[in-house]
Amino acid sequence: MIGYARVSTIGQELDQQRDELTAAGCVRIFAEKVSGATRERPELARMLDHLRPGDVVIVTRLDRLARSTRDLLDLGEQIAAKGGDLRSLAEPWADTTTPAGKMVLTVFGGIAEFERSLILARTNTGRREAMGRGVQFGRRPTLTASQIEHARKLIDDEGRSVAEVAEILNVHRATLYRALSR
Repeated sequence: MIGYARVSTIGQELDQQRDELTAAGCVRIFAEKVSGATRERPELARMLDHLRPGDVVIVTRLDRLARSTRDLLDLGEQIAAKGGDLRSLAEPWADTTTPAGKMVLTVFGGIAEFERSLILARTNTGRREAMGRGVQFGRRPTLTASQIEHARKLIDDEGRSVAEVAEILNVHRATLYRALSR
């Protein structure tokens, strides 16, 4: 059994989580003081690297491990891919060592996937409606239509090189080439 403990701020202590994980039978505990919102969690990465088939990752509470349901499901999949299981001491339903626990996480995965598809559908609908109203998405073009027209005149009529014109317009050559190709 492998424990993972995390606190969010430097002022918080890991002692209570370590005690609970040790009492649960963890032979190795990976612990860190880092915000859960941070993607860079070195001890979590080390724990996942250390994981071997048959290992059980134990956390005191799921929020110590994951930032969101999606994050929990992703970590659960990573653990399962290495042949391990996941168990939370505070949430007894979150125990993939049991068939019921696996089922609950599978249901959560289905709900999360359904939620993602609803969000995507709403986003696409909103985007289409906005485009119908004339809203333009993406970055603003670096060069205006008049600057592109001016660049064409300089290149075609005056015989200037693209590099010269790009320097005049204070843009990279690649930017000018893209603008001219439109």
